[in-house]
Amino acid sequence: MHTALLLDSGYKRHRTGRGHPERPARYSAIERALADGGFTEAMPRVQPRAAREEELLACHTPGYLEIIERDSAEGLEQLSTGDTPIGARSLEVALEAAGGVLNAVDAVLGGSVRSAFCAVRPPGHHATAARGMGFCIFNNVAIAARYAQRKHGVERVLIADWDVHHGNGTQDIFYRDPTVYFFSTHQWPWYPGTGPAIETGEGAGEGTTLNCPFPAGSGREEIAGAFREKLTPAANAFRPELILISAGFDSRIGDPLGRFTLTDDDFAELTHIMLELADRHCRGRLVSVLEGGYSLSGLAAAVTAHLRALAE
Repeated sequence: MHTALLLDSGYKRHRTGRGHPERPARYSAIERALADGGFTEAMPRVQPRAAREEELLACHTPGYLEIIERDSAEGLEQLSTGDTPIGARSLEVALEAAGGVLNAVDAVLGGSVRSAFCAVRPPGHHATAARGMGFCIFNNVAIAARYAQRKHGVERVLIADWDVHHGNGTQDIFYRDPTVYFFSTHQWPWYPGTGPAIETGEGAGEGTTLNCPFPAGSGREEIAGAFREKLTPAANAFRPELILISAGFDSRIGDPLGRFTLTDDDFAELTHIMLELADRHCRGRLVSVLEGGYSLSGLAAAVTAHLRALAE
C-alpha cells in the first residue's frame, strides 16, 4: 500500500487522570477499529522514536523545554503553562509522538510511501513556541514542517487543520513565516479564542495564514466548502511541496467538545480534497497527524473513514 501507518500502543502510557477527555481509551478505540478494518495488518508501519532536542528547538524555546522537564521531574499533574495534564511518562510519550511523526515525514519524503497517517497522542496543535496548553505538549505538526524543511530541503509546506478548535500554536509558530501556509476551519467562538478571519499573518508571513471560523452547527457545506473554495485556490498559488494535516475529529457530529456536524463521509471528502492538492503539487506527499476527537465511537469511525480514503 502507498499509505503508511504510525500506530503504537505505547502512546497509551500518557496518563491524564480519571474522566479526562484526552485519555488512553481514545487510542484503544482507534486500535480496535483499525484492526477490525484490516488496516493494522495490511499497511506498512512507521515506528515511534524520541524526538531530539535540536528537532524540538526548531519550534519550541529552550525555556519551554526546561519547564516541561522540571514539571515532569517534580511530578506535577498538569503543565505549569496551562491546561495540559501530565503523568509520570508523559514527557517520554510526547517525545515519541513528535519523533514518530518525523519518521513518517522521512518515509514520505524518502519515497517509500506517498502518504502516512500518524495516530499519536498527546495532540499538538495548541502548543505554542513557549507554552503547552489545550492537552498539547509539543506541536507535532509544526515540528514536522520545520524538519521537512531543514532535513529534506522542502521549501514550502502547507498545513491544513480541520479540528473543531483553532490550532493557535501552529499559527503562532509560523505567523511571520512565508514558507509555511496555515489553513484552519474551526468553531467560533470556542476554545482557545483565536482564529478570526482577520488573522492572516504578519510581516513576511502576511497572507500565509487563512482562518475560516464558523458557528456551532456548521458541517459539510461550510467546512468542505471552505476547503474547496478557499484552500484550493490558495494552495494552487502557494504550490506546497509537502502537505500536513492536523486531523482533529472533534469536528464530527456528536463530539462532546465540539458543536460541528461533520460525518464520516465528510471526513473522506476532506481527505480526497487534500489528496487532490497533494497530487497536483507534491507528487502525492502528505502526512496526516491525529489531533482531537473525544467520542470514542465517533473517533474510531472517523479515523477509519479518513484512513480508508488515504489508502484508496
